[in-house]
Formats: sequence, C-alpha cells, structure tokens
Amino acid sequence: MQILPHDQAALDHVAARETAIIGRTIAWAAINSGSRNADGLNAMLAVLEAEARSLPAEVVRIPTKGSTTVGDDGSVRTEAHADALKIICRPKAPVQIVLTGHYDTVFPVDSAFQTVVTRADGALNGPGVADMKGGISVMLAALEAFETHPDRDRIGWTVLLSPDEEIGSPASAPLLAELGARGHVGLTYEPAMSDGSMAGARKGSGNFHLIVSGKAAHAGRAFHEGANAVAGAAILAAALHALNGRHDGVTVNVAKISGGAPLNVVADNAVVRFNVRVPDKVAADWIMAAVKEIAATPPFTGLTLDLHGGFTRPPKPMDASQAALFEAVREAGALLGQPIAWSPSGGVCEGNNLHAAGLPNIDTLGVRGGDIHSDQEFAWPDSFVERAQLSTLILCKIASGEIDAERLKALRLETM
Repeated sequence: MQILPHDQAALDHVAARETAIIGRTIAWAAINSGSRNADGLNAMLAVLEAEARSLPAEVVRIPTKGSTTVGDDGSVRTEAHADALKIICRPKAPVQIVLTGHYDTVFPVDSAFQTVVTRADGALNGPGVADMKGGISVMLAALEAFETHPDRDRIGWTVLLSPDEEIGSPASAPLLAELGARGHVGLTYEPAMSDGSMAGARKGSGNFHLIVSGKAAHAGRAFHEGANAVAGAAILAAALHALNGRHDGVTVNVAKISGGAPLNVVADNAVVRFNVRVPDKVAADWIMAAVKEIAATPPFTGLTLDLHGGFTRPPKPMDASQAALFEAVREAGALLGQPIAWSPSGGVCEGNNLHAAGLPNIDTLGVRGGDIHSDQEFAWPDSFVERAQLSTLILCKIASGEIDAERLKALRLETM
C-alpha cells in the first residue's frame, strides 16, 4: 500500500479546509443537543442537513420510533425521539461503506457547559467538541475529499447520524442493524484517545429497570398491612450486586433506586436501575439468566416485580474480521505518519450494534481528545485534519481494492 498522486490530492483537499473543519465544530458545539432536548436536537439536525447537501448525495430525514422508559414512580411510558439523518451516495455500487455518528450529547439544556474556549495548551474545551461533533466534521471532511478521487465510483457509502446514541440508541438501533447487515465495512466517529489510539474489543452493555410494586399503609397504625417496595428494592439490589465476581468479565452496576414515600407511609413503589457489562455472548446469556431469576422471585410477600430493559449494545470481540481491518487501518496510518494502536474497552458505542449485525468496523475514527461526558471535554485542533486524512485514505484504499472490503465482510459472516 502506498500513497498515489490522486490519493495525495484528496489528502491535500482535507488540509486546505482545516479552518472550516474546526470552525463548524465550534459552531455546532454552541447548539445544545442533549439527548432529551427536543428543540436543540431539531436545531442541530437542521444545521447538519444543510451541511450535508454540499455532498453529491441524497439527504433524507428518517423518522424514529418511540422507546419505552420507566419513570421514578414505576410508570411505563413511550418517549419520542428526533429524526435520524441519512446521507446516501451510490447505493447500487458493489461495495458499500457505512459511516455512523450521533449528534446528541450528554449535556442537558440547563447545563452550564455551553460554549467552546481554547485552553492555555491549545486544546478546544467545549460540549461535544470530541464526542462527537468534531467526529461528524471529520467524517464529512473525509467524504468531501474522497468525492474528488478518481476511484470514487467503485464504492457507495451511507452516513447515518442518530439522535440517541448517548442513551443507548433505543430509537436508532433498528436503523444501525439494517445498515450493518448490508454494508461491507463500517466507520464510526467516536473520539480516539488523546494519543490517537483506538478501541479494539468492546464489552457488551445492557440497561435494566426493575419495577417493585408493594402496598401502601400507615407506618404507625397499619405497618404490617403494607408491603415496603423500597425495602424489597434494597434486597434485590444487594442480590444483583452479589453477581459480581461470579462470571469472568461480567460486572453489574446498581446505579439507582428511585421511588419511595413520606416517612410515615410504607412505600408502595420503587425502581432498581442497573447496568451490566459482558465480554461475550456466553457471558451475556449467563447474566440474563441470573437477572431473570432474581426478577422472578419477590423477596417477601406482597411485592410484585416487573423487569424492563435488556442489552442495547451486544459484545464486540476482536474476531478475524476486526483484526484484519485494524491491520489495514494501521498500515494506512503508517503511510500518513500516524502510529495506530488499540486496546480493549469496557465502553460501548454504535460499533457494537454494527458488528452484531455483521459489519466489521472501526469505531474511534474521530478526533483525539478526552474527558468526554464532563465539562472538561477537550479536542486537539491538529487532530481534525489528521483524522480526516486517515479516513480519506481508508476510503481511497477500499475503492482501489488495496483494502479488500468484500473479504472483510466474508470473514465477519464466518463468525456469526
């Protein structure tokens, strides 16, 4: 593999647009698009839609279905989500590349963290600059450059920008599965580590909500006529926590017990919220069976239990297809003077969903940064061109056949 003159022209296209690539990220970060800020999400979507129309592609909004949520009082309701944005180019080409990202952030509408500043060390500090408005800007820059390449017609590509990744992709998961099933290679733009290293194998993740319903009663006059849901929830939480250490690589994090009643009332409702992480399908099956067993047996008389949730991100092991793809990306990075390393991660993202659907993918192609999900989130400005050039070269080499996308897909299907 080597950088040919037409590859270099595409790489130069990226470099020439550095100011615009960084500038639009800063502008986008000023739009609060927290996962549950409907107005902010719609504003961000409109900006991205307008930006995408500069590409030689079809741009469409995709309505998403509602998802089930459990309130702190145990009520079950449907939550609406913003549209996803799909950008489609050459859908009938024999090789298809799937690029994904999310335009939601973790910061609520009333967050004090709303603007971008430049730190003394030169890093950009702002909401979403790394996770992942910077990543979306890098993705679009790579596609803009690739569309100047003479081999562009050899592959098609589809971008999916989703509104709900930070809350587990409850609405966009079916869209990811559909794209993953028919694509050959996936590129996802979560931030890389500060040193440029990428996530390799990823654990799977499940979010659960165990509703505990009891019977209210006066805590003084009729205590024994009640059934205390909070006490039951505490017992169940302890049982769930006790699953830790019983299966290699499995963790159970009891995150919250909500509900309750005034001090003089026996509580008739509570919700136990917990997350599980697993390294593989065997572990996932084990923890599901263990959770269902706990949720099937009320800890004392008078309580009823109702379990909601499940695995939102299946495990993403380093199988043969992933290893081969990482090696190809490492080689492309070396041509650019970018050493590429990777390590396992307990974190999860859309790459988990794509892999489960049959798509080998690299999911940390975004900017170099860190401290995401906090008001210290940062991105290094020099990484915008660096990472956009990496994606551009990957696309060029898939188009030329030097990265064999069809072989990578076949390797993934062999392990399913």
